[in-house]
Amino acid sequence: MREQLRRLGTDTATYGISTIVGRFLNFLLVPLYTNILLPAELGIVTYVYSIIAFANVLYSYGMESAYFKYSTSKELGSPKQNFSVPFISLFSTSILFSCIILALHRPIAGALNLDPGYHSVILYAAGIMAFDALAIIPFASLRLERKAKLFAAIKVLNILLNVALNIVLLVVLKMGVVGVFISGLAASGFTLILLLPTVFRHLSREAHMPLLKALLKFALPYVPAGLATQAIQVIDRPIMRSLTNDATVGIYQANYRLGIFMMLIVQMFDFAWRPFYFSIAGDSNAKQIFARVLTYLVLLMSGIFLVLTLFIGDAVKISILGHHLIHPAYWGGLSIVPIVLLAYLFLGVSNNFSAGIYIEKKTKYLPMITFVGAIVNVAANYLLIPSLGIVGAAWATLFAYLVMAIALYLTAQRVYPVAYEFGRLMKIGAAVAAVMVLYAAIPTDSMSIYAAAALKSALIVLFLALMYVMKFFAGSELSALRSLFVKMKPARTKADDTGEQLPLE
Repeated sequence: MREQLRRLGTDTATYGISTIVGRFLNFLLVPLYTNILLPAELGIVTYVYSIIAFANVLYSYGMESAYFKYSTSKELGSPKQNFSVPFISLFSTSILFSCIILALHRPIAGALNLDPGYHSVILYAAGIMAFDALAIIPFASLRLERKAKLFAAIKVLNILLNVALNIVLLVVLKMGVVGVFISGLAASGFTLILLLPTVFRHLSREAHMPLLKALLKFALPYVPAGLATQAIQVIDRPIMRSLTNDATVGIYQANYRLGIFMMLIVQMFDFAWRPFYFSIAGDSNAKQIFARVLTYLVLLMSGIFLVLTLFIGDAVKISILGHHLIHPAYWGGLSIVPIVLLAYLFLGVSNNFSAGIYIEKKTKYLPMITFVGAIVNVAANYLLIPSLGIVGAAWATLFAYLVMAIALYLTAQRVYPVAYEFGRLMKIGAAVAAVMVLYAAIPTDSMSIYAAAALKSALIVLFLALMYVMKFFAGSELSALRSLFVKMKPARTKADDTGEQLPLE
């Protein structure tokens, strides 16, 4: 089991490299935006991009999944037709959709309640959505061809260009909100240019109507589930804007993005988890491994939750050359960060629970679970935002992911029962709760920076100590930890005795 778990950890790190780099580069936009844009301006950017997220589902209409299905099964058409038919389909519909938006951009901007000075962002959004849709099949082709390095390089270059253009257009040219969307449009267009060699290599003029019909039949049912997924992820922004104002949305977005560090762990795990559980599903101890993976994952995420919750407020207030990680105008939203971190923790748990559903090919349950999560999120937002503001929106997200985790667990246990280590999981929860209660009870605001940092560090040590006292770790796990620390120590040399730097024989 240890070797298999080690392989999962290695895969997680391998798959996560490009994700970490890309997400970190994108995260650099948070301090840039909060130190350049007013909360209301960031609120407009957030609002429009949340609308784009929903529109992207319609622009892609499940064609990526359909491409994977028919390109791998080779049921219909030649390899070139399996690339060309979905690509041309997306090309045609994307041009059509974007032309309609361009022609009606003023009424659309009015319907979205955007001030006249921001009507032009609808034009840029139309281009962004078209370029992104056209990149779907070429990117999917690179994945099928296992050209991971090229795939990752193009993704990272897209983000690098986007960040660089944001700096130029916002800092130097002071273009504000419009500059953000011009940067996005240029980055998406540049990405499509980089993918053109892949397009030209696979593109064919040969039509294949039976293949197109089969693709659409397979793809279109993904649209409702895709919209529900986006509802869970971004519906709180437009709802919040309708109930409050742009500034509130901007403050919420800036602080929500501070949860990126937990999100990265979840995404890295998910990249490695899917191929891992399929590869060992036939092993006699597969279910035992799945249970142990969940225990270790929750332990890791709980540690990250505590570190970020205790120290994120200090981190964002550090001044570098007169600027903070996020501008003081946004600090009022820091209280949502622990809630967002906890929401991502339950998302990671959900990803673990879903293994049995995929293994037993019972994926028909997944759309319904997603819809339940979306309904909970929408309802909770409307109920909580009027009284709690951005904190209510954060709780709505947490409730949605918690309900989905419970639903996935109950469903998976029916089709693929796993004896999870709930006793150990409860010990983790108890240790986290004890640390948080102590932290809330001690008035750190009256302490000096160094005293508060020392206290928070002591609380992290307390968490580990509680895990040891409650005998969370088995003897074999403690031995493995000891051996790991021994390996991390530098090799002793004869210089310890003679002063000469000679390796031990």
